[in-house]
Amino acid sequence: MQSVAKANAQSTATGTMYQILFAISFVHLLNDSMQAVIPAIFPILQQSLSLTFTQVGWISFAMTMTSSILQPVVGYWSDKRPKPYMLPVGMGLSLIGMLGLAFLQSYSLIICAVLFIGLGSAVFHPEGSKVVYLAAGSRRGFAQSVFQVGGNTGSSLAPLMTALIFVPLGQFGAIWFTSFAALAILVLLFVSSWYTRKLSLQAIPAKKQGERSGMGASRKQIGVAMVLLVFLVFARSWYTSGLGNYYQFYLIEKYGLSISSAQVLIFLFMVAGVIGTLIGGPLGDRYGRRRIIFFSMIGAAPFALLLPHVGLTAAYPLLFVIGVILSTSWSATVVYAQELIPGKVGTVSGLIIGLAFGLGAIGSVTLGKMSDLQGLDFTMVFCSLLPLLGILTYLLPSDRQMKSWKQKES
Repeated sequence: MQSVAKANAQSTATGTMYQILFAISFVHLLNDSMQAVIPAIFPILQQSLSLTFTQVGWISFAMTMTSSILQPVVGYWSDKRPKPYMLPVGMGLSLIGMLGLAFLQSYSLIICAVLFIGLGSAVFHPEGSKVVYLAAGSRRGFAQSVFQVGGNTGSSLAPLMTALIFVPLGQFGAIWFTSFAALAILVLLFVSSWYTRKLSLQAIPAKKQGERSGMGASRKQIGVAMVLLVFLVFARSWYTSGLGNYYQFYLIEKYGLSISSAQVLIFLFMVAGVIGTLIGGPLGDRYGRRRIIFFSMIGAAPFALLLPHVGLTAAYPLLFVIGVILSTSWSATVVYAQELIPGKVGTVSGLIIGLAFGLGAIGSVTLGKMSDLQGLDFTMVFCSLLPLLGILTYLLPSDRQMKSWKQKES
């Protein structure tokens, strides 16, 4: 990614571009707020369209697979041919999807509307990650945290949407989120203009890569590490999908909560995730990214294992602690991957933010089917085991080893 590499060199020299960084983070908030409409509206759609948990899972699958699986493709294409103005165009697709979600009344058409929202998100994330990379300067962990906090804040609004918008207004409440898309388009026109100017700088020829990766490590070492990293993100996203999509139904069934009351606990989990994401990037800069990834999952595991076996009162602090700890690795994971494969920001961001979450969508469908066949109690116990997979983090190259690879290359 020659032009991005050149632009980032100048960004590092001049410092962090806070105006651009906060602008793209704000759009991330708006984008992920629209994505959050999908799980937020699940209880309403389940009642109005008489959906099974499996059908709910397929809606989540359509959204996540479209928005995620296409991200590496978009990222790879944009690394070769950056298209800054695809950012507002992609957001226009999300606008169309929101209109459809507000007015369409059949299961198949709802799926189509969700696909448009997913396509818009698939365009935004790789290009948005490249904007963050350019604007970060030398504070890459911090910049990635700011970007991810925007997205996590948007996602955390889902329970409030359910309680305050969709319960009183029903499906038509989605119409309010077309204004989110319109506002995002305006901000992205400004960001795209800055992005275009950055990419107009003279390109630096990319190094040819043979058996060595460009980091002093073999392609096999890099490939194995990337596959393992994607798997760890998959396990983490599968767990958060289980809580985000199905824990609300578990609360309603087990404790007899109303839809609005169940959203309070989900909102608590989401807000905790925002806090964890905010502190995770700087912690990764200071203590090492692999350590934070390991701490994120293994540290959350004991609390996750307890959650299905405690009463409603204890669930509140447990959800908060799980949310904070589990989310500390969001930024660290993305920056770790970018350092693992330097010069491929769009592709790598698409793999980590996109592909891994797409695989998590498969988990969402599986959890839906599991809930139909085995019950929600079984599903929650199964989900509680997933953070234990974090032990595999120790198979990743250490931060010290990553530095030695860079030194060998230089």
